[in-house]
Amino acid sequence: MSSGLGLTEGGAILIVLLVGFLPTEIWRSLAILAGRRIPEGSAVFHWVRAVATALLAAVVARLVLAPSGVLVDVPLVLRLAAVGGGLATFLLTRQSILLGVLAGELIIVASLFFTRH
Repeated sequence: MSSGLGLTEGGAILIVLLVGFLPTEIWRSLAILAGRRIPEGSAVFHWVRAVATALLAAVVARLVLAPSGVLVDVPLVLRLAAVGGGLATFLLTRQSILLGVLAGELIIVASLFFTRH
């Protein structure tokens, strides 16, 4: 399959990797290396953790309150239920982010499945 730019599907994927993924991956790797030198109890560590938490909260708030793409079709009450269910799962599973996110996704997918069928 070819795109409107004359690229094959493989070529388009390669461009996405080179332009989108690799530049951010370099910064993530550098952050991991720099983060290893920061003592866990230091003020810098707490500041970085607070900033990361605030960014995550902002992304979740934007997805819930001002969604784009496919989430526009998901009613607000279902988006809020997914956040609540994900948070409850996070707290009940000894703060497992993976399980919290999976629970939120499952709530959205299941609610859409049952409300549309």
